[in-house]
Amino acid sequence: MPYATTPGGWMLVLALMLPVVGMLGIFALGLRHAERIAHATLLAGLAVALAIAVEVGRSGQAVTYLIGGWRPPLGIALQADGLSAVLMVMTSVILCSVGVFARGSFSSPPDGAEVRRPFVFWTLLLGLWSALNTVWLAQDLFSLFVALELLTFSAVPLVCLDGSRDTLRAALRYLLFALAGSVFYLMGTGLIYGAYGTMDIASLHQVARADWATSVALGLMIVGLMAKAALFPLHLWLPPAHAGAPAAASAVLSALVVKAPFILILRLWFDVAPQPLPAAAGAMLAGLGAASILFCSIMALRQARLKLMIAYSTVAQVGYLFLVFPLVMGSAAEMPWDSVGWTGGVLQLVSHAFAKAAMFLAAGLIAEALGHDRIADLGGAAKGVPVTVAAFALAGLSLMGLPPAGGFISKLMLLTAAVETANWWIAATILAGGILAATYVFRVVGSALAQPRAGLVMKAVPLNRELAVLTLALIAVALGFLPLQPLDYLGIGRGGMP
Repeated sequence: MPYATTPGGWMLVLALMLPVVGMLGIFALGLRHAERIAHATLLAGLAVALAIAVEVGRSGQAVTYLIGGWRPPLGIALQADGLSAVLMVMTSVILCSVGVFARGSFSSPPDGAEVRRPFVFWTLLLGLWSALNTVWLAQDLFSLFVALELLTFSAVPLVCLDGSRDTLRAALRYLLFALAGSVFYLMGTGLIYGAYGTMDIASLHQVARADWATSVALGLMIVGLMAKAALFPLHLWLPPAHAGAPAAASAVLSALVVKAPFILILRLWFDVAPQPLPAAAGAMLAGLGAASILFCSIMALRQARLKLMIAYSTVAQVGYLFLVFPLVMGSAAEMPWDSVGWTGGVLQLVSHAFAKAAMFLAAGLIAEALGHDRIADLGGAAKGVPVTVAAFALAGLSLMGLPPAGGFISKLMLLTAAVETANWWIAATILAGGILAATYVFRVVGSALAQPRAGLVMKAVPLNRELAVLTLALIAVALGFLPLQPLDYLGIGRGGMP
């Protein structure tokens, strides 16, 4: 599929460079201005993401930009198709909401003194955003590797911002898993380049062969990405890392960062690997996804701390994404992205991102109000921070897969695809996962609705921070009103793929 710069392609470069410009602005203007510069950058980035999404929908084709005017494989191409545009808007909206929330935790002192903690948080947040946009837009395997490394080195420090021994240990474990995943990914990339002399995805799509070298290379890359995505049994780093990070960081890590390696697996699977792929390979990924759903949902039920419960829930919900592979492979649709399984998987990713961001931010506010996040002692939270508890409950609807939340329609689509393709074990897993999710969500809500213990004094929480959480939860619910059918927008720009 030949590349050519399209109208509006310059906006892709702007999407990558805006966060970098914001970071440079923070360094140039001083630490005390970090918060204001970051907020202005986030709003500008949201406008750019929306403009790209509108251009993709208006033109009905992918928006492309050739850096320096050079065509791949000599040059580097950026491309936003329907899926990329959705991911960019999702990322910008979540980061804007997290930015509003984080003002209560990472604001510069009113006396104008320069403090390192807010400076580090806001610069890392912008760096992480640029890395995510690169993952969504890059069109060659090495650029994606660079983006993954930038993402890792922006995300890991967010885990240990408080500098405690436990968070430093969790961050180090995260780093080791991420670097191991990078080594596997890079080894696979080297094999691909040695076999085909190119790392451009569109070129590989045309020439990739079903031989042992390609199979080994893709296997190494997918295993490395599984470690970064925390798919069972490579999930051990995620619960302590996400539970120990500040609430704003946890929301970003859980909602966005773990989605990037999954998107890369999706691209390797459908855009690089020679088609058709063995059914056993898709079943293996779905089996690991099912194990994540069941095992980590049970682990979530066993947790005493709210943030640790939500962290295990993240691993469980990521498992749903890996159910997509056999459902799409076995679909009767002419193209994979025309199937209900493809749309269901993407909606599961998006709805989970909004719901999980809302849940982590809600957990942070509850901990601030009560002084702890012990699930058994959450009594009184519904009176002290009612908007926050309501937002947590609404986000929980999406995890459970109950109407009218986005998780309902996404899981219903996956369930429909499982029935259509006779993958009954996947259908049973989806139902069982919904029951387990309902159990741990109702456990938290029930505890929050209980009477407070005698003498409990709750700290006041600013309303704007509660509204930021509620906004994310309401978006997760609003996604449930999409039509129960494949969305044509998600197939834009993929017409040349098999």
